[in-house]
Amino acid sequence: MVLSKADKKIIYDKKLCGLLDNYNKALIALADNVGSNQLQSIRAGLRDHSVVLMGKNTLIRRCIKVYAEKTGNTAYLNLLPLLVGNVGLIFTKGDLKEVSEEVAKYKVGAPARVGLVAPIDVVVPPGNTGLDPSQTSFFQVLNIPTKINKGTVEIITPVELIKKGEKVGSSEAALLAKLGIRPFSYGLVVQSVYEDGTVFSPEVLDLSEDDLAHKFAAGLSMVTSLSLALSYPTLAAAPHMLINTYKNVLAISIATDYTYPHAEKVKEYLKDPSKFAVALAPTVGASAPDASVPAAAAKEEEKEESAEESDEDMRLDLFD
Repeated sequence: MVLSKADKKIIYDKKLCGLLDNYNKALIALADNVGSNQLQSIRAGLRDHSVVLMGKNTLIRRCIKVYAEKTGNTAYLNLLPLLVGNVGLIFTKGDLKEVSEEVAKYKVGAPARVGLVAPIDVVVPPGNTGLDPSQTSFFQVLNIPTKINKGTVEIITPVELIKKGEKVGSSEAALLAKLGIRPFSYGLVVQSVYEDGTVFSPEVLDLSEDDLAHKFAAGLSMVTSLSLALSYPTLAAAPHMLINTYKNVLAISIATDYTYPHAEKVKEYLKDPSKFAVALAPTVGASAPDASVPAAAAKEEEKEESAEESDEDMRLDLFD
């Protein structure tokens, strides 16, 4: 039985609406240069927890709009601006980071085709190419330094053949094909992440707990600084405000005759600075006895020895 286009659209709409009902997380992935066999491998690898849906953007937009009108669930409307180009949706119930990493594994090497925009820099490494000397014309056109070694062409130095963003020319494509180099690799590339109505960049998935803690601390510091500058009380600025207020009260107490128990001790120290030394004495002199006691003992021994020597001298004088 051959289905008409209308029947296919109805079936597709039911499938998409079912996915919207059962999933609240999705990845929007670019599918340029991804073949059908490669896509089947990706589907098989994600089958346990995810569903890969491809289709025309206009049809997907229409289905999402109709679904939102019927159910009142407008969260998926945030996907509409992202449906641009050759993209697909990966609905998942698994961990978004793990699914994204799994998708990245399914990349296939591809040759450099003429007119294709290079996604990366292509560098031809030095070494023996295995080509006979009659093929040197390819290298001469591309200004690649070579030499003949044992009857084959050898590239002397590494050469940046194609830069990222440039179109592949016919000469570059022919040379890479002769060398057997497949410089590019293609697969589904995650462009955006959707979760419970929120759309964010896939880079967010790479943030660690330390990164989040650092960003939270930086934001908290900014809120605290702003609150203190505006004298606007917030939970973050409250401890600083209390400490600053106490400092002001203490300064007023020191500058005037007004006092209170906690200020009395500060005033005593300010009137008699020697008390600072007394307060620090236990910590400063804690290790002093170890050094001073032997010195004192040595002095006493020296005194005793000198006394004994003087007595002996006196006896000698008497006996003489």
